Amino acid sequence: MVIIMNKENEKQIHELKSIRRKIFIRFSFFPLFIGLFVLLPAGTFLFWEVYAYFAVILIPLAFVISYFLKNDPDFLERRSKMKEKETQQKKIVLLSIPLYLAGFILPGFDHRFGWSDIPVFIVIIADLLVLSSYTYIFLVFKENSYASRVVEVEEAQKVISTGPYSIVRHPMYLGVLVMFLSTPVALRSWWAVIPFAIMPVILVFRIFNEEKVLSEQLPGYTEYCRKVRFRMIPFVW
Repeated sequence: MVIIMNKENEKQIHELKSIRRKIFIRFSFFPLFIGLFVLLPAGTFLFWEVYAYFAVILIPLAFVISYFLKNDPDFLERRSKMKEKETQQKKIVLLSIPLYLAGFILPGFDHRFGWSDIPVFIVIIADLLVLSSYTYIFLVFKENSYASRVVEVEEAQKVISTGPYSIVRHPMYLGVLVMFLSTPVALRSWWAVIPFAIMPVILVFRIFNEEKVLSEQLPGYTEYCRKVRFRMIPFVW
């Protein structure tokens, strides 16, 4: 019995180390991403909106990761997955990548050439919306440990119908939608609104395919859809 327990503990410790390693590697890419895709197009390090925006993202993210490392490391393992299994989802991801990158590259050029004139207080409001949406997404994650980054159904997975899931079927995407639409303003660029405004359309296609997969593979999901009418935005869609 002691030997079995020791093996289980060793396995848990090994899995935690693996998760921490993945998180550390991904965190290390943030400065490179900011430098290549935002500051390089801007041609300057004097771009306070960028630092404010990524602080609003990364500081809460550090607390969220600490929380789940302690309380639900399996959730972090699910969120660390990047490779989609569904062919339709692979196409959606490929389509979203250039839009996502354009949404960060354009603010850099906008800052360099002064295309947009957005008041500071509007930028701050946008940052607060980003923070609020991220806080909301964290609450969604607490409610649903199976909120994987990829579309899949795991063994023993069950339908979540409590908390925000009692109002809309995809509450995480509602938070992501607010974050997407607030990001270009937080980076002080009207031009960056264009690629980010297309991202909600990408989310719609992702949701349609995700619901198809869940209806086919997750017991009880079809009945849940009958009870909760709205997919992402209450009383709208």
